[in-house]
Amino acid sequence: MGAMDVDDGMAPQAGTPRNAHGAASRGSGQHKDHFLQLMFFRASPSEVEPTHGPVPRTGDYAPLPTFRTRSGHRCSLPAAAAPAQASLASRAIEVMTDLRRVAPVTIVPGASIAEANQTMIGRGVRALFVVAGTQEVLGIVTATDLLGERPLSFAQSRNIHYDEISVRDIMTAEDRLEVLHLDDVMAARVGDVVATLRRSGRQHALVVDTVEGKAPVICGMFSLTQIGRRLGIPPQQVHDIARTFAEIEALIASH
Repeated sequence: MGAMDVDDGMAPQAGTPRNAHGAASRGSGQHKDHFLQLMFFRASPSEVEPTHGPVPRTGDYAPLPTFRTRSGHRCSLPAAAAPAQASLASRAIEVMTDLRRVAPVTIVPGASIAEANQTMIGRGVRALFVVAGTQEVLGIVTATDLLGERPLSFAQSRNIHYDEISVRDIMTAEDRLEVLHLDDVMAARVGDVVATLRRSGRQHALVVDTVEGKAPVICGMFSLTQIGRRLGIPPQQVHDIARTFAEIEALIASH
């Protein structure tokens, strides 16, 4: 097919350039022909080449070139990359869950402990932030809190049924949380965090960042389970914090 002429049914507008014979100049028509050729152009299936020719910039931005793949060569997705294995001497920040990039999983204080347990299972986490409607952190509840002796002790002390216990009854309140400062974490090693968790006897540690004149922001969390996984310790079917510490200490002793 030769150059495509298009009659759009519109007469030349006033001021349209004309040639010596009084006909409208074909400059604009040639531009339109070129545009239509680009629209209907199809690259050979056996080739990989740009699907568009040069195009004008949009202000300060320019579109990137696009390509078609060769016939018979299907695209594939990359294999999921496992997190790089860490060591006790690695930077602590490497094993911290960065809550500025990963949305924290939350629950309201009035939820039942059964709801909290199902939320943890569904989201694959072992700790939930207990929040008010404004996302203000009221405390934290962990899998150990739910599955340990605390719920039964609380039920017996209040003479209530197990199903009547709410998250607020067994959570660790905000004013009792021990937190780490981001500046200290940035200078710490994984082993330092393990020692901190060992001292407190807890499996989680929160990291806060502070800006003068503003309330602290919880920007990260350390999990003993996650640290153990990154150190190459096989995950346990039933989480045992003492056993995890023992395995990490055995790892320390072997180095």
